Amino acid sequence: MIPELGHFALIVALLVAIVQGVVPMIGAARRDSALMAVAVPAARAQFALVALAFGCLAWSFVTSDFSVQNVAVNSNSHLPLQYRFAATWGSHEGSLLLWALMLGGWGFAVSVFSRNLPQVLRARVLAVMGLVAIGFLLFMLAASDPFLRLVPVPPEGRDLNALLQDPGMVVHPPMLYMGYVGFSVAFAFAIAALIGGKLDASWARWSRPWTTVAWSFLTIGIALGSIWSYYTLGWGGWWFWDPVENASFMPWLAGTALIHSLAVTEKRGAFRSWTVLLAILAFSLSLIGTFLVRSGVLTSVHAFATDPARGTFILGFLAIVIGGSLTLYAFRAGAVGAGGDFAPVSRESMLLGNNILLVIALASVLLGTLYPLFIDALKLGKISVGPPYFDSVFYPLMAPMIFLMGVGPIASWRKARIPDLWTRLRWAAYVAAATGVLAPFAMGRWKPLVALGLLLAAWVAAATASALLQRLRAAPQRGIVAKMRANSPAWYGMLLAHLGVAAFIVGVTLVKGYEVERDVRLDVGQGVEVGGDTYTFRGIVPQAGPNYDALVGTVEVTREGRHVATLKPQKRTYRASGEVMTEASIQSGILGDHYVSLGEPVTAQGTSGAWAVRIYVKPFVDWIWFGCLLMALGGFTAIADRRYRLALRHKFAGVLGAAARGAT
Repeated sequence: MIPELGHFALIVALLVAIVQGVVPMIGAARRDSALMAVAVPAARAQFALVALAFGCLAWSFVTSDFSVQNVAVNSNSHLPLQYRFAATWGSHEGSLLLWALMLGGWGFAVSVFSRNLPQVLRARVLAVMGLVAIGFLLFMLAASDPFLRLVPVPPEGRDLNALLQDPGMVVHPPMLYMGYVGFSVAFAFAIAALIGGKLDASWARWSRPWTTVAWSFLTIGIALGSIWSYYTLGWGGWWFWDPVENASFMPWLAGTALIHSLAVTEKRGAFRSWTVLLAILAFSLSLIGTFLVRSGVLTSVHAFATDPARGTFILGFLAIVIGGSLTLYAFRAGAVGAGGDFAPVSRESMLLGNNILLVIALASVLLGTLYPLFIDALKLGKISVGPPYFDSVFYPLMAPMIFLMGVGPIASWRKARIPDLWTRLRWAAYVAAATGVLAPFAMGRWKPLVALGLLLAAWVAAATASALLQRLRAAPQRGIVAKMRANSPAWYGMLLAHLGVAAFIVGVTLVKGYEVERDVRLDVGQGVEVGGDTYTFRGIVPQAGPNYDALVGTVEVTREGRHVATLKPQKRTYRASGEVMTEASIQSGILGDHYVSLGEPVTAQGTSGAWAVRIYVKPFVDWIWFGCLLMALGGFTAIADRRYRLALRHKFAGVLGAAARGAT
């Protein structure tokens, strides 16, 4: 009965989404308050129904109900509880249901926290989100039903893909989808603005926190995926330029441009049409990512579906949403206007340069991701576009953007003077130059690209510190605490995010410049020196896991006879599927990682003899993810701004007041 309840909930959710998408839109056109008021309860009801369906599927996985095909194919009764739950979104069908749940959740949040919006705008925003939900719910029911039954019922399930039996599976997809789907709110605000022909500072202030939250979640999701790949795949890579990784990175780039463009629209009323286009682009790229992952056009460790019929459905939906929104933009962009003027040297021009470079970088990633697919689709052969292309195109575009990142927060709105900028930033420039020249020597070898990377990182960090100090000195309040409180959380959030970029650049620069990799053959008791440390192989012992059998190696790391770490890499064989997985062992530290993974036995003695062992030294690699954490923390700090807190306070005051009146 539970699967049938879930399937029924999806059908009703589709009907409610149709009401949510059509009725409020008609009401907004007619200025009919009664019809517009349908948007809020419909959005909440749709979320509740999708949440019920998701709960039914999760229950089926947790209880190992193998009468459900999705459960039988993607789970096993011996699977640990947390992975049985995570298997809910471990399949194509389940991941779509998670997407629909997130979309409903964002719609619910808009319905709860949109009391301060004009009724017409709120109705249109929720209606657009309802129309998007129709497409995904219809796709699930027509081509990807997660509740299909099996007859006869198999006694046991096949098992979850061994690669997905990892803590990363529990947290990475929900975080990624929160960001992916969160851009639907910015998209809905953009479409509502185009329909209404009104886009001003208030519109930007309303849509900005939703965009920032989505971007922050997407940042965390991408970082978690990078960490997961780093320790799971066994060869120490933190980013592969895999097409599916690019599918999440492209919306992030568009979202980054959108956040900065919204700031200009809110503060100065400029970039209006451009801001709307970026909002459409960010969500469109999220949908393109969905097509890439679930259409079967890619072969990737991340991709789910291999059914061309599903790909055709998604491609059609993609054409309707993206084509329709761009057509609307073409006809209505003039109604929202371009916004105010600004000088060639100003904060607006710096942010415009930032946006242009981000979009060009995005286009380069999009080209490298899709071009091989077009060549293949046209039967012109197969080509592979990998890291050499992306590295050579992407990084040069980022260098001038990082320079602007240091100048932008210092520059004045509307017009800035170059001599004044130099006066305020010269110490940051001196610090950056000295760091770039001298810091590589501390790593033992001076390299020009390392020097450039550290110069840029130091530039961002020093310019950010300079902006903070100058703002505090200029504040009229007395005392450091009062001066700190005089600035908005949005401003501190920007500083945190920029410091995160600096930390990220340090990590990328040093790990790419000084990482050491060795593939060695080690007998028991034999050691090898890598990166100044000695790695000694102590042998292999068997170990039983909850649903796998492991061979656990022991590698001792010493430096000049002093113990540094004991690493225990594993080879796991999963009993249900027979899949073999390598589990690396890593000792992480602020200065870098020791990373060891097992290969295969290389002698006739089998597991008791010599083994192939892969050893990495990864200097400062954890700074990459620390930088991402700071960026996300900056985003969450920004939405604590008083402007947004006041809106929430008014909302809750209204709810409490209504409750009090009801009680009397």
